[in-house]
Amino acid sequence: MGVHGGRVYPRGVPDPEQIQFRAGELTLAGELLLPTPAREPSVRRQIPWALLLPSWLPRDRDGAFDDGRHPTWFGRGPMAPTRPGLLLRLARALAERGVASFRYDPRGCGSSEGDWPSSDLFSRIDDARDALGAMRSRGELDLSRTGIVGHGEGATIALSVAIADPAVGALTLIGSPARSLRDLLRRGAATRARIGTDRSHPVVRALDHRSEELVERTDRREEELPLRLRSVSLVHGTADAWSHPDEARLMQAALQEAGDQPELRRVSGAGHDLAEAPDEEIMAIANDLAGRLVARPLPAVLLAIQEMG
Repeated sequence: MGVHGGRVYPRGVPDPEQIQFRAGELTLAGELLLPTPAREPSVRRQIPWALLLPSWLPRDRDGAFDDGRHPTWFGRGPMAPTRPGLLLRLARALAERGVASFRYDPRGCGSSEGDWPSSDLFSRIDDARDALGAMRSRGELDLSRTGIVGHGEGATIALSVAIADPAVGALTLIGSPARSLRDLLRRGAATRARIGTDRSHPVVRALDHRSEELVERTDRREEELPLRLRSVSLVHGTADAWSHPDEARLMQAALQEAGDQPELRRVSGAGHDLAEAPDEEIMAIANDLAGRLVARPLPAVLLAIQEMG
């Protein structure tokens, strides 16, 4: 094992490269983790890769709650950061499987500029698109074998990005919501009130109270989102108190109706962050994604970038 920036990585994996990229008027920071180099150094191989996107609330590039920039939000108790975060665990597993990954601190978190509370979902979708664009200048990455892993809110962002980007060939959605934000907020608050998970934290109590106010005051017709995609796998903890496990079943049904054939993996006893999932389960998720990163025809502009290398 190697240690870089306080994070532990598998033996033989190159040091992660620290990368900054522009997202609107801000500079966001992240890191590119490449797999173990091929044994034949003279053979140049472009590597399949995935963008990793975190869940709700301020989180760092590893997917853990960002207690560094938001010390009064998190700390001890039920909302203490779980380390290593889910995205770091997945990045390590993907590297062992021969897949590169890029993950970054959302705006206002970790080493990225900006203010998280003043950002919104649409700005975070744009940031994910900018992250994809930044990685497409990397000659060692195979642009025809691009995937996205989205966790919680990151799953919503991954869907929004992939639907409009023909180069994204594989998605893994973890703890993804299927219904409207209105219904998800209400069901999540009701679940936490019933079972007590995370309910004692003042940030969660305030979020649930504010969410109920938002639901009661909002009455609008929501547009439907076309869901025809390429290759999708769904992962959901059976003890998820943020996105009810029923969401995965509904998402699977919606994708099947649209013509997709998504696989659904239920992680027994695991909560939203899959902290209870053993390393073997995380590796199985990585193996599944790696097996679905098959080459896709690229749009002309990306094909030109790929050939320039």
